[in-house]
Amino acid sequence: MATVPDRLDDLASISREVAAWVAEVARLTLPDRIHWCDGSEPEFQEMQRQLAADGELIPLNEATHPGCYLYRSDPSDVARVEHVTYVCTKEREDAGPNNHWMAPAQAHRQMDDLFRGCMRGRTLYVVPYCMGPIDSPLSRCGVEITDSAYVVLNMRLMTRMGRPALERIGREGVFVKGLHSTGDLNPERRFIMHFPESLTIKSFGSGYGGNALLGKKCHALRIASWQARDEGWLAEHMLIVGIENPRGETHYLACAFPSACGKTNLAMLIPPASYQGWKIWTVGDDIAWLHPGADGRLYAINPESGYFGVVPGTNQKTNRNAFETIRRDTIFTNVAVTTDGRPWWEGLPDGEPAYDWQGRAYDPANGPAAHPNSRFTVAATRNPSYSRASEAPGGVPISAIVFGGRRRTVAPLVYQARNWTHGVLVGAGVASETTAAATGAVGVVRRDPMAMKPFAGYNFADYWSHWIKLGSKLERAPRIFHVNWFRQNERGQFLWPGFGENMRVLRWIIERCEGTAGAVDTAIGHLPGPRDLDIQGLDLARGALEELLAVDPATWGEEFDAIAAYLDEYGDRLPQGLRRELADARNRLAAT
Repeated sequence: MATVPDRLDDLASISREVAAWVAEVARLTLPDRIHWCDGSEPEFQEMQRQLAADGELIPLNEATHPGCYLYRSDPSDVARVEHVTYVCTKEREDAGPNNHWMAPAQAHRQMDDLFRGCMRGRTLYVVPYCMGPIDSPLSRCGVEITDSAYVVLNMRLMTRMGRPALERIGREGVFVKGLHSTGDLNPERRFIMHFPESLTIKSFGSGYGGNALLGKKCHALRIASWQARDEGWLAEHMLIVGIENPRGETHYLACAFPSACGKTNLAMLIPPASYQGWKIWTVGDDIAWLHPGADGRLYAINPESGYFGVVPGTNQKTNRNAFETIRRDTIFTNVAVTTDGRPWWEGLPDGEPAYDWQGRAYDPANGPAAHPNSRFTVAATRNPSYSRASEAPGGVPISAIVFGGRRRTVAPLVYQARNWTHGVLVGAGVASETTAAATGAVGVVRRDPMAMKPFAGYNFADYWSHWIKLGSKLERAPRIFHVNWFRQNERGQFLWPGFGENMRVLRWIIERCEGTAGAVDTAIGHLPGPRDLDIQGLDLARGALEELLAVDPATWGEEFDAIAAYLDEYGDRLPQGLRRELADARNRLAAT
């Protein structure tokens, strides 16, 4: 059996619980060597150099992209694999119809059979990490055991990884156990199992993204949402953005959007030229942990310390801050490369790909040069709009929670929920319509409550009950809103310009929280009136604003029917508060 190198004995001795678990895993997986990661810069740089020497990382053009590398994953291993992702609770109903379920004993047997001897000839890396600021009482720790150095590098960028995290685990004695191996990358032997009752994750057969970076979706959402329910907080798939007005006052918003709905763009939004003196600060682009504060408000931390973003379409026009962020010290995954070694992806205005994401000479007949799900991993501090409040131990106070989806007709540009429970109903009904580019069929509505459908670690009915219960205890609960940047006219043209102009909608949201903006009462909630939304200097088509804010009774009658049918899937566990809110909404609609 492998042994711990002498020079790292001090790390192994910090936590007896971790050391015992590492020894247990080593007996199962039989690695040639064990490396306890200390998270230092020299360790990070040496690991990058070694992977480059071995050909696993490809150094990119040092003049244009200093400190950047390219990693190519196996062509069969390029995205999340939700169909083989399980939540393994003792009772099936606790996982809910929103999750695949397997009994814990069966899942452990299945995974241990895969892990048995899988690290022969490999190094077992011990990766202690902290999700959230290292000294925050709101943070939680974990340890990932992996045989992938690529995973180690990404975890170093995405979490507070290394000795300080292990020392915190040594003091607290509680941590999430994550066991990962790339295995043989056989899709038929690829599984991700979550055991929330024992704070354990087991992932086998993938080396990609959230399948392998277990601190991300696996820990920070699926396991953390279970912890949050038990401990009285929320773990959410939300960006956190600070909006500073010309008076120097900052409001923080937590926003949940399904994929392809502009989440990263909003997190790094740049105000339009007409908004002189306004500033945007990025606290987080993907995940928020929200805790009730002593003052009756909700406070949020970003548990991550980096970004793992989709890169195609990113350029100076669509997202200047993201584009500037990834110009150095970035790990790119599955992008194309130019002849002079620069990373390339669809959406860049200049350059030409010489080699595609698989390393083949670029041929348009083979499809896009960069994989549509190609990624960048980079430290959040590289972002020009990075907020120092990201390290605040107590988090930032949340003024508003914003849900959003992609709807062509039904949802107006923005509306406000009447109260917290109505806001939970709004979040539960979040949906997006597919596009032809993605699926070949336009307008297929997919429900994605709170943008958490792939990530909630337990039954959605219990999750909504927890939301309602937590909100009832907040004396100064955030206001809840819904936005839709994607409304179209009859010719299929977008009615709203989006991007930086979304600042105008955010301003109305903030002013509603301050009590200074007007609104019109409708069947679905409060909408801005014709003079409540700032459109000065905005080139909108005639009648576009009216169409953007229209609430059509017939369309919303169908929408409420669809939401009711979806909620009925959760049976008797569905909170009665949601049923009452939906009934009230239908009555208001009938009264119009």
